[in-house]
Amino acid sequence: MSKLSLQAQNRATLQRQWLLERNDATALEAIEHLVGMQAQQPLAPYVGLWTRLTTFQPADLVTLLEDRDAVRGSMMRATIHLMSSRDFLAFRPLIQPRLDREVFQNMTYGRHRLEGLDMPAVLQAGTDRLTQSPATAVQLREHLAPLWPERDPAALAHAVRCLLPTIQTPPRGIWGKGGNPAMSLPHLWLNAGLDPHPNPEALVLRYLAAYGPASVQDAQTWSGLTHLTEIFDRLDLRTYTDANSNRTLYDLPTLTLPSPDTEPPIRFLPEYDNLYLSHADRSRWSATPKQLQSLYTTGTLLHNGHPTATWRLPKPTKSQTTLEITPLTPLPKSTRTALEPEAQALLTFHNPTATHEIRFLTP
Repeated sequence: MSKLSLQAQNRATLQRQWLLERNDATALEAIEHLVGMQAQQPLAPYVGLWTRLTTFQPADLVTLLEDRDAVRGSMMRATIHLMSSRDFLAFRPLIQPRLDREVFQNMTYGRHRLEGLDMPAVLQAGTDRLTQSPATAVQLREHLAPLWPERDPAALAHAVRCLLPTIQTPPRGIWGKGGNPAMSLPHLWLNAGLDPHPNPEALVLRYLAAYGPASVQDAQTWSGLTHLTEIFDRLDLRTYTDANSNRTLYDLPTLTLPSPDTEPPIRFLPEYDNLYLSHADRSRWSATPKQLQSLYTTGTLLHNGHPTATWRLPKPTKSQTTLEITPLTPLPKSTRTALEPEAQALLTFHNPTATHEIRFLTP
């Protein structure tokens, strides 16, 4: 098997993630190529799409959500993901074991709080409430509490949210709007049911197309699932050896890898971008992978294929939008100069009519 250096893995995954070159695809095509985008920060996918696509505008995603071609719901790792509706219906059943663990192994809402409970009756009661209209967690608790007065209503609502394939409905996730998450179900919101014969092989192949080359453990980290080795064994895959750890890395046999010497462009990534969350071994992104753990909740700047700074947009005024960049280590003047065009483009994306300021903060 050919050996892949960390830099080769870095460049390969950047290419799969459309971060070596912006792609001339639609927002829906991008969401499906990425097999969803983590979205507990409701507006993060807008930046994630902008940084990967040539012509993306916020209205593109707003239309997908309002027309119900895309949805937000609990998926990989039991976290909120933006998915195409067809992918949600196809893959949500495969992710259910991870969501079962989220309920029954949860120290706050699970364990003894649900012991001995007639769970089918709870889920039916939750379905009855959601059939009336999309409901927030508070509204679910208010509906369930009188039916099981001796139980914790928050635990009941949490079980409904995870054990049923709930979808968060707009205006949550709509650019320029907001609101508490309200939940519905696929047969109500999409007029369609989950795939009765979900295909785990298809899920693995889609993962490798967007995040490979990768190990079985990487795919399990991304999905939150276990026992994927048998799925990999059934597939016709190309294999490599990780030159750093000697792990076996799998890939689609039809895909070629970019040169490890490819120079990546500067890119701004949003909070919780799946680029950082989809591998068990994250060495391809940092010489010190533990450093990445502090970056998940903030926007990051990629320079030379690695996180180099964090960024945030303080609350703008009507006339000015400011981008604050905090380097992880001191940045030379040449790097600051090189990143300014992309920083200006990010500011324009957020507010094209305001005055823009780029502010570097002390690490």
